[in-house]
Amino acid sequence: MPLTIHQFPCLSDNYGFLVRDVASGKVACIDTPDADAIIAEAERLGWGIDMVLNTHWHPDHAGGNAAIKARFGAELVGPQEVLAHYPLDRTVGDGDAVDLGGTRFAVIDTGGHTLGHICYHDADDGVAFVGDTLFPLGCGRLFEGTAQQMWDSLSRLAALPPQTVAYSAHEYTLSNGRFAVTVDDSPALAARMDQVRAARDRGEPTVPTTIGAERETNPFLRAPLLRAGSDPAAAFAEIRALKDNFKG
Repeated sequence: MPLTIHQFPCLSDNYGFLVRDVASGKVACIDTPDADAIIAEAERLGWGIDMVLNTHWHPDHAGGNAAIKARFGAELVGPQEVLAHYPLDRTVGDGDAVDLGGTRFAVIDTGGHTLGHICYHDADDGVAFVGDTLFPLGCGRLFEGTAQQMWDSLSRLAALPPQTVAYSAHEYTLSNGRFAVTVDDSPALAARMDQVRAARDRGEPTVPTTIGAERETNPFLRAPLLRAGSDPAAAFAEIRALKDNFKG
């Protein structure tokens, strides 16, 4: 503690994250969407990269592992599922902890987008790197998991303190919001969408968000309220299906 977080855009809509434990100077890269961009940012900052923390196996999250290791000698850490596609040095799962100098990341199982997706929570600094599980006003598609699995995963993230700052891997907020207002007419959501549009018009990122903001305005976390009387996972599944077919 404390942790310095450097966020930058890469690929078409991804964000890269370099995080530095101030006390030790150790640096981790959260996922490896674009090795060239990550290397350039680290060199511009004058930082090495000691560790990679993968959230899941998709190419825009683990595809740069080998290149980052070759350039910096970084330790590659991630869920078991990554090994079928990209190199890892250490596998971690729910309940494990990963130390970056004096910063400790708790590993949280958030399967659903992929079966083995994980997130990294630094409770002392109040931040979480949530990959493709939770987005501002949205959540990841169910490419591999079930609605029940994803609902359970989102519920774990929603149980974090409301002030927790959640760093998602993509800039999807405006499109997520266009869908959200079709299923939720809450004033809080309408006000947030005004803020999102203004930020994007200024060319500003809408990531990170907070757990509290998502509890209040994200239709996927609010599914049981929006579909009162339904089983929570079934309510989530209904809204997720609507989003999958949304053309707006």
